[in-house]
Amino acid sequence: MNALSVFAGIGGLDLGLERAGMTVVGQVEMDPFCRSVLSRHWPDVPRHDDVRTAPAWWASQERPDVDVVCGGFPCQPFSNAGNRQGVGDARWGWPWMADVVRVVRPRYVLVENVAALLTAGGAFGTVLADLAALGFDAQWSVLSACAVGAPHTRERLFVVAYPHREHGPVGLADPRQPPTRHRPQDAPGHHRPGAWPDPLHRPMETERTHGRVPDGLPDRLECARVRALGNAVVPQVAEHVGRLITAHALTCP
Repeated sequence: MNALSVFAGIGGLDLGLERAGMTVVGQVEMDPFCRSVLSRHWPDVPRHDDVRTAPAWWASQERPDVDVVCGGFPCQPFSNAGNRQGVGDARWGWPWMADVVRVVRPRYVLVENVAALLTAGGAFGTVLADLAALGFDAQWSVLSACAVGAPHTRERLFVVAYPHREHGPVGLADPRQPPTRHRPQDAPGHHRPGAWPDPLHRPMETERTHGRVPDGLPDRLECARVRALGNAVVPQVAEHVGRLITAHALTCP
């Protein structure tokens, strides 16, 4: 399956979908630092720097068929850490992603955002209405990074849209239920070291390596890196969702 990634960031969704067996065939990202990361890890993937003109860019030449359009449009309009201006915020990016879907006509759409999108006025309803108008049904759930073994919670909303009435939902958790929370050490069996590293360093060490100034000059100022990591998708969660999509596609040839 081929995926076109918009609002790609540093490629958390892209990496997860690749681990689920998909191929990233295009990326759209405006931030220069994020694009430098993408170009390092996906040097041969065509890339565009403006989601507003992405439909014309993609249609400007012959491209491979796209099975999945994925993306996490900016969360700042809905984040509880901000002013929550919602669809009135200039950073409200869903309409641009919807334009990409309208032109590319993928089989699936994968949207990632903060869980607060669910309660941000009519924003989430707008997303669902637009998807329905484009011929999709949708399923959604709030998934936690700790459910895949991360040493932090990081709950994020994932929406998977699939063709209307095509063999039922993809298989995400029931969106009416609260997100499942569990710790890896609660699982039965022998616990071996996994993909996640040892617990975090002492707080002072963490502050120093992330560009803070607890006791003098930092080793390096990494504002762009910290911002990119803060906006990134946990690849292991994206992989889980990607595997559900690929399994669904196999049942709906």
